[in-house]
Amino acid sequence: MSMIRDLRAVVRPSTRPLPRKAAAASFEPDTTTSSAVVDCAVYRDGARVESGRARSPQEAMREVRRDGGFVWIGLHEPTEAEFAGIASAFGLHPLAVEDAVQAHQRPKLERYDDSLFTVFKTVHYVEHDQLTASSEVIDTGEVMCFTGRDFFITVRHGGQGSLRALRHRLQEDPELLAKGPSAVLHAIADHVVDGYIAVADSVQDDIDEVETEVFSPGRNGGVSRGVDSARIYQLKREVLEFKRAVAPLQRPMQLLSERPMRLVDPDIQKYFRDVADHVARVHEQVMGFDELLNSILQANLAQASVAQNEDMRKITAWAAIIAVPTMVCGVYGMNFTYMPELHWKYGYPVIMSVTVALCLGIHRTLKRNGWL
Repeated sequence: MSMIRDLRAVVRPSTRPLPRKAAAASFEPDTTTSSAVVDCAVYRDGARVESGRARSPQEAMREVRRDGGFVWIGLHEPTEAEFAGIASAFGLHPLAVEDAVQAHQRPKLERYDDSLFTVFKTVHYVEHDQLTASSEVIDTGEVMCFTGRDFFITVRHGGQGSLRALRHRLQEDPELLAKGPSAVLHAIADHVVDGYIAVADSVQDDIDEVETEVFSPGRNGGVSRGVDSARIYQLKREVLEFKRAVAPLQRPMQLLSERPMRLVDPDIQKYFRDVADHVARVHEQVMGFDELLNSILQANLAQASVAQNEDMRKITAWAAIIAVPTMVCGVYGMNFTYMPELHWKYGYPVIMSVTVALCLGIHRTLKRNGWL
């Protein structure tokens, strides 16, 4: 009874599992191999069971339930019609099937009757020569996993996150693969989270680059005018997308590492603790990115404001210098008969000398005070 209570904690309150017959009745059986199927293999005692031809998912299921082992089916962006036959054959819950087909789900872990439905968001770093206001830094995809007693089904969305290399690597470790579908679930979780760590390191480099540009001194050692704020804002949006992939995954990994589950081998459950620790570490790192970008953006705006103030001070200083000859010329441009020193032989050079002296005096004073 305690195990049942633990498993109930994974299920959403608003969903109630349907009987296997009811779930299967929602779909028409399909005996053909869907074009969305990337690979369909039977594993027994940790080894892939080869056959002379490609199996359909229905044939693989019948073989597994007759001879033992489990089947691993990989699909890429299946349509509802393409997934209907597989869902019917394996008794998948309609709500989980709907989520798997439509995609755009947040990371989660749910239990439906005798299967687990897990959603992972894959993250890929987009290489770029220079960060711009429209640069794409984070490319996300999704991997949905159905884990049963004798089957494991992956539904992948997006161009990134191929599991082919992971499948080959698992096939080279028969002892681990003999643990069953839960071993595959752990391998995928570990693979996805390792991708998070790699992307976090690359994003850190981009943030360091922007931070260096913002806080580097300007020309002649003056205040830096900062960088384009749109670049910082774009990077902040990409980090937010990264955060949406990492943050919701913490709870599912904690459940898989702490709660006893009938479909998860006890030996495999220990390895989920390491995955949960990595997720927590990446989450802290991403939260730090968000706060750091906020500080960088505020510093950049402050530097732009300081630079504008410096420009206004220089404009004001030069306006004050120009005001002196403007005033003198304005006075002597008047058509008065009696003007000071108007008929004096040295009047012109004296007035010009006084004007230049005043301008030089004002310039020196303003420069000493840091206005020029």
